[in-house]
Amino acid sequence: MFKVTKVADNRLEIEFGGKLDAEEMKLALDELSSKALGIEKGQMLYRIEDFALPTLSAIAVEFARIPEMFKLIRQFERAAVLCDKQWVQTISELEGKLIPGLSIKAFDMNQLEQAEQWLSY
Repeated sequence: MFKVTKVADNRLEIEFGGKLDAEEMKLALDELSSKALGIEKGQMLYRIEDFALPTLSAIAVEFARIPEMFKLIRQFERAAVLCDKQWVQTISELEGKLIPGLSIKAFDMNQLEQAEQWLSY
């Protein structure tokens, strides 16, 4: 499951759970790209539940679109990740250190208020 909602001119909320195959990954990236159009200095709030690694074919779809995804990521300044799996939180914050101009902070699922405050800071 992958759902993207544009909740403000500069903000997307993304719900993610389960395992994505190639077709689902293509649809997810298409939805993310279309909802991100026109966003500047954006914010993202990810809700990740029941995370499972995507299939190899889904990863191939994602790799094929890396240039497009890097361009999209430059539209955003902050991303808050809500997830109860510590390893996902750690990888999310590490990813934020590797992507110039994007700060990523992870929170437990019950810390929505703290995540909202951090995004608004």
